[in-house]
Amino acid sequence: MKIPALTLAFLLTACTVFQPVSDSPVRHLLDSPIVSRTPVSAAPAVAIARPSLPPYMDRSELITRTGDGRLEIHEKDLWSEPLDAGIARVMADNLRRLTGSTNIQPSGNFITRDYSSLVEIRIERFDPEPDGSLLLECTWKLQPIGGGDAAPKSFRTSVPITESTDAKAAKLSVRVKAMNEALARLSRAITRSL
Repeated sequence: MKIPALTLAFLLTACTVFQPVSDSPVRHLLDSPIVSRTPVSAAPAVAIARPSLPPYMDRSELITRTGDGRLEIHEKDLWSEPLDAGIARVMADNLRRLTGSTNIQPSGNFITRDYSSLVEIRIERFDPEPDGSLLLECTWKLQPIGGGDAAPKSFRTSVPITESTDAKAAKLSVRVKAMNEALARLSRAITRSL
C-alpha cells in the first residue's frame, strides 16, 4: 500500500513542478514594402480578387517545401489572416501606392461594382527554394469589367532570403519579408498594364 501512495504523491508533485511549457504561436502578416504616398486620383478603379492558391498553401500555418517532395508545416508560425485575403490586401495596397489611386482595393471591399478592371491572380508557387531564395510563380490578368476576356500573363520572380542568425521564428519573419518583396515586384509588373 505504501508504494502506490508514494507513487501517487510523486506523480502529483511532478505534475505541479514539471508543468509543460507551451510555446506561444507567432503570427505573421504580409505588408507592403512600397513607400506610401498620398493618393491623388480616383483612377484607375481596380478590384483585386482573392488569388487562387495551391491547396497545400491554403492553410493557417506557414509551410516549407523540403527537397524530397515533402512539406514541413510550421505549427507555431501562423498567418494572421487567410493567406489569399492577405495577398489581395497587400496587392491592392501596393497598386494604390504605385498609381496614386484611391480606388484600388480587394474586390470584397467594394459595395457596388464601381471598378473598371479586376485583377485575377493564380499562384502556382510562393515558397522557398533549396538555394535559399523565395520563388513566386503565377499567372495574372487584368480583366475588363465591360466585357471581353484578357489573356493571362506569366510572372516569375526569385527573391533572396537573407539569412538570420536568430532563432527559427526570425528566419520565418525574414521569409515573410521576402514574400512582401515578391508581391511588390508583381505589383510593379501589373502597374505597367494599368
